[in-house]
Amino acid sequence: MQIPVLGLRLLQTAMTRKTHIDENAARAAFENAIDTYEQDFGKFFLARLFGLELAYTADECVITFDLKDFMFNPQGGLHGGISAFVLDISMGHLLRQTSGPGATIEMKVQYLKAARSGRLTCTARFIRHGGSISFLRSELVDEHGEMIAYATSTWKSLKQHPHSAAKPT
Repeated sequence: MQIPVLGLRLLQTAMTRKTHIDENAARAAFENAIDTYEQDFGKFFLARLFGLELAYTADECVITFDLKDFMFNPQGGLHGGISAFVLDISMGHLLRQTSGPGATIEMKVQYLKAARSGRLTCTARFIRHGGSISFLRSELVDEHGEMIAYATSTWKSLKQHPHSAAKPT
């Protein structure tokens, strides 16, 4: 059986990618997350583990983070699950910041390009901000502004208990 030339090149490329992670950096990130997390928006364990930095404007939630090799899939790029996680977090935090807590009803992610190094930025915005149902979009870009992935989603606003009003983070 012959492997097509392009398939062989892709296989060789995948096989020459880094096969081990920087275990010390992974342990340090994990220990930092354990030591600094709070069960609160922007401070929860996974946000700390991945080093997410959150900022808000009047109509956006912006998350930035540096890629670490423990975030990579076996092909050496950012794992799609982590991309989806950050996209989801940006939209959920924007909804919470503007109108209180919510729950994802559905989310669709489009993956456009692999991210392999550098600092990524994820920006969420409303498509339509409703009273009980909202539609959002978030884009994940690399440090050169090239889009890595984007997501659209539908969110259900949740009723808040009087003692748990939304607070800025």
